[in-house]
Amino acid sequence: CHRFQKHVHTYRILPDEEDFLAVQTSQGVQVRRFKTLSELIALYLQPNQGLVCTLLFPVEREKEKETAEDRDYSDGEDEKPPLPPRSGSTSFSGSSVGLSPTGLGPSVPEGPVESTNGLSSISHEYLKGSYTLDLEAVKGGANSLPHLNKTLVTSCKRLHSEVDKVLAGLEILSKVFDQQSSPMVSKILQQSGEQELESLVLKLSVLKDFLSSIEKKALKALQEMSSATPATNPQPLSRKAKSIPVQTFEVKLDITLGDLTKIGKSQKYTLSVDVEGGKLVVLKKQKDSQEDWNTFTHDKIRQLIKSQRVQNKLGIVFEKEKDKTQRKDFVFVSARKREAFCQLLQLMKNKHSHQDEPDMISVFIGTWNMGSVPPPKNITSWITSKGLGKTLDEVTMAIPHDIYVFGTQENSLGDKEWVDFLRTVLKDFTEVEYRPVAMQSLWNIKVVVLVKPEHENRISHVSTSSVKTGIANTLGNKGAVGVSFMFNGTSFGFVNCHLTSGNEKTARRNQNYLDILRLLSLGDKQLSSFDISLRFTHLFWFGDLNYRLDMDIQEILNYISRKELEPLLKVDQLNLEKEKHKVFLRFGEEEITFPPTYRYERGSRDTYVWHKQKPTGVRTNVPSWCDRILWKSYPETHVNCNAYGCTDDIVTSDHSPVFGSFEVGVTSQFVSKKGLSKSSEQAYIEFESIEAIVKTSSRTKFFIEFYSTCLEEFKKSFENDSQSSDNINFLKVQWSSRQLPTLKPILSEIEYLQDQHLLLTVKSLDGYESYGECVIALKSMIGSTAQQFLTYLSHRGEETGNIRGSMKVRVPTERLGTRERLY
Repeated sequence: CHRFQKHVHTYRILPDEEDFLAVQTSQGVQVRRFKTLSELIALYLQPNQGLVCTLLFPVEREKEKETAEDRDYSDGEDEKPPLPPRSGSTSFSGSSVGLSPTGLGPSVPEGPVESTNGLSSISHEYLKGSYTLDLEAVKGGANSLPHLNKTLVTSCKRLHSEVDKVLAGLEILSKVFDQQSSPMVSKILQQSGEQELESLVLKLSVLKDFLSSIEKKALKALQEMSSATPATNPQPLSRKAKSIPVQTFEVKLDITLGDLTKIGKSQKYTLSVDVEGGKLVVLKKQKDSQEDWNTFTHDKIRQLIKSQRVQNKLGIVFEKEKDKTQRKDFVFVSARKREAFCQLLQLMKNKHSHQDEPDMISVFIGTWNMGSVPPPKNITSWITSKGLGKTLDEVTMAIPHDIYVFGTQENSLGDKEWVDFLRTVLKDFTEVEYRPVAMQSLWNIKVVVLVKPEHENRISHVSTSSVKTGIANTLGNKGAVGVSFMFNGTSFGFVNCHLTSGNEKTARRNQNYLDILRLLSLGDKQLSSFDISLRFTHLFWFGDLNYRLDMDIQEILNYISRKELEPLLKVDQLNLEKEKHKVFLRFGEEEITFPPTYRYERGSRDTYVWHKQKPTGVRTNVPSWCDRILWKSYPETHVNCNAYGCTDDIVTSDHSPVFGSFEVGVTSQFVSKKGLSKSSEQAYIEFESIEAIVKTSSRTKFFIEFYSTCLEEFKKSFENDSQSSDNINFLKVQWSSRQLPTLKPILSEIEYLQDQHLLLTVKSLDGYESYGECVIALKSMIGSTAQQFLTYLSHRGEETGNIRGSMKVRVPTERLGTRERLY
């Protein structure tokens, strides 16, 4: 291998039939033959001999033990992956000395020898040659092995200098504690340069004793210091979330241009949130240091309205008198401050509200390819969404989430060991004993869901599943694990995956995604007609998706160094495939404002390493956003991403951990205060007409199936009563009102119905095969007049057409009472 102008050029040296060596050349180029390797090297040290440039100097070969990431079995290589670890178990590999076939000495391995510190050739030469000379000497009565001694001295040459460096550093540390220098260490350091084996053994003995003595000196010195100073309570390393101090936000009142001419200039306010006291103080700053303030208790804050156009603007609806409200719009310093204020207000409402069930919960999603290395003890930055990109405000960083979901790939820990580690980390930071909801693993791919104790009884219908997508979809080194459950009346799905690696493997990654979408068995089994992207109110999909950047490595590095991410996001394979509707149809992802999370040099976050040695040659891994978090929610539900970024201080893996923090609207297990509906108080879902355009060249008849949690059972329409085609690949099918069923929800309260959704699947009469599925929110359809709906149809991850129609949800007058949600 020859490095030239930042590229590695590989030349193969092959023996011919007569055991002469030659560098493999292109066809038509004269082959030069050499008896020995040294002759070959001597020639190529000269210029103009056919290499890109002359050989400069040899580099000792260092061969690390391959990690699981280095072996990508989805590449179709004929090698067996390591077996997955047993849960909570540790395996040990020992080494044994064998005998050669003659029984006279140690066996010499055939072929290439495993290298440690690049010294395998020395050991190999001794066992092949000098070993016999020492054997002859011993037969002649010798009591020493000069050739072995020489081999050991050569092998330990680097160890001498390393031990000298360690001793010099420890001597400085020792002086810190007792101002004394160790005479033995000083003597050894003065003699550094000696390469005798006896000298090395002495150094190692001194090093052992010196380490022990330093620990004793340090302990004694620190004990003296602690007794000399008054005892103080040590500050905790992390802010605990037991009680939250009053937080103040600087804002400006947002006023119209007309009001501005009356007032003269925009008014400054401060908003103080007292979570523990359950009140919000709105303070108006006036001239002459006078202040005017209003205090609103938690029950007087009716609604928060976030501006979509102005990211740092928020409308607050206050209750002034009975049934009278006032809205004020405030502009915060930043969007992050606005989100922090909203989170604190939601926390305050949850804490003091007389309402039994929450409207909103916070969910943490984390994904990390751990690189087959145990995690560091401190992963606080990951669980607090601290690092690069969109991060949480300092105010809200210490507030514990309601649900934590951790997805990992190449996780070498046992299942129980990993869950216990995460629960301990969370307890140390939040002082909350989180309860495990589910743990699912497929080899080294794991997903763990942990929940606050007060939510444990709100969770039901937990299911788990896994899908293998390795070689022939039978190996679990690549694939996905999933967990789903109900949180009161809201369904959640979480999918953690590890897709095929390699810059050029985009199509295979797309297929991995489609296989997981089709085969992962989660959620309500009655919804088997729908893939998992439509089975849940909120679905979060994350992991090492392994999509890369389609750009030259040097250009990528230049853009990263200039912190210009936009040109890189335009060539991100996942973004490109999403735009083509090949994968993650209608999934959302927060804007990426952090650098690529792969492939870093382990132990640092300053350097990307893009060459990886594989059995098939050198592979280039350009820096990429392999690690992602995406989500898909039903229409007219609430989900907001407050943080999306990566850590910059966890460096054990070549991937950085990625975090996402979400506020998610949830619904209660609704119980009617009025009891079951009488026929006069029954709500109805009525359709006037439906028209679907489906992707098919068939001219068969179709029907629609309707599913919803608000229905006792699924309902079917009659076959369509008209159809036409303007395009051979598409068919327009239509149903009039007489072909469509009237649906009767099990409860008729508007508060219940406005949270419900209908799932529709369009099926053919001849084979009962689905040609497309969709979801419709009932919220916008409630009223006495029919409302229009229009949405897309999809099947197995592919968009297959669209569907439109006219419908209304009739709610009896006595069932119209509802309440304001905070969001």
